[in-house]
Amino acid sequence: MAQEELDMVVGMERKVDESEVNNLVYLQAIVKEAFRIYPGAPLGGPRIFANDCTVSDFHVPKKTWLFINVWKLQRDPQVWSNPLEFKPERFINDHKDLDVLGQDFELIPFGAGRRMCPGITFGLQMLYLVLANLLQSFELSNVSNEGIDMTETAGLTNIKATPLEIYIAPRLSHYLY
Repeated sequence: MAQEELDMVVGMERKVDESEVNNLVYLQAIVKEAFRIYPGAPLGGPRIFANDCTVSDFHVPKKTWLFINVWKLQRDPQVWSNPLEFKPERFINDHKDLDVLGQDFELIPFGAGRRMCPGITFGLQMLYLVLANLLQSFELSNVSNEGIDMTETAGLTNIKATPLEIYIAPRLSHYLY
């Protein structure tokens, strides 16, 4: 579906340009869904309470460390229908107004507030452009007839447990490479 969108918006006679990313709605939805299910850092950066406070009737003493479980938050079945299913369409329909810029706490793969990732804008810009070029330029297929194993490793960063093995074939005219 992303390749169809690229073919409609950009065509197959030239490479995608970064100015066209805003028109690639499905591609942006794919990125949001990937960040929702597989945040780069499953546990957000640590926060330390500067003062004693009360959160939902719980007393939190000063100097308490807080780690936000982004992985769990973004897979909450009270917020997301079929939370374990990769379904980019949810960001075109039900959750189209959510973004990854730290304003919507249902989706905070880069954190939120003052300690949010400072490279988010550049990172997203590059990710959209690289993914758009990859999908526009190549036909990707699985090496085996089995599904792709998306099992994750445990740790501070989210890494696939098994390497991805795919076939890559060009899909554009040779002069575009």
